[in-house]
Amino acid sequence: MFGSGKQKTPRHGNAVETLVGPRAVIRGDIRFSGGLYVEGAIHGKVLADDGSAAVLTIAEDGRIEGEVRAPVVVISGQMTGDVYASERVELAANARVQGNIHYKVVEMAAGATITGRLIHADAPLAQLTGPDQAAGEPAPAPARGKARAEAAEA
Repeated sequence: MFGSGKQKTPRHGNAVETLVGPRAVIRGDIRFSGGLYVEGAIHGKVLADDGSAAVLTIAEDGRIEGEVRAPVVVISGQMTGDVYASERVELAANARVQGNIHYKVVEMAAGATITGRLIHADAPLAQLTGPDQAAGEPAPAPARGKARAEAAEA
C-alpha cells in the first residue's frame, strides 16, 4: 500500500496520511487530521481535529471500540460506539456497527448492519426524546402498588 511511494487515495478523495496496520492494537485516544486508515484495532476515542477535512476509514478487517468524531467516516469493518459525522457516513456491505450514528448524509450498502439508531444532524429534539420530554415534561413514572398489579392482570 505504501511501498510504491504513492499515497493511496480512497474513493472519497482524501489521501491516507496515517495507517493503523492489520497487526496493530492501539489502546487510548487518537486525534488526527487528513486521512486515517484503520486495518488493525483501536480501543479508545478517535477524534478529528476541529475544522480539518478529515476522513476516517475502517477497513474490512479493522475495528474501533470507542466514540468516533470526524467529518467523513467510512466503515467497512466493525465499530462499537457512537459515530458523529459532521458531513457523511458511508457503510459498506461488511460494516457492523453497534452504537448510534449521528450524520448529515448517510450511504449504506445492502448487507451493512447497525445495532443502534440513525440520528440525522438536523433532527428535532422531539424525534430524539419523544414529545413529552421535548416539551420539558417529565416522563411518566412507572406504575406502583395496586396500579402495577392491575396492569399485570390486564
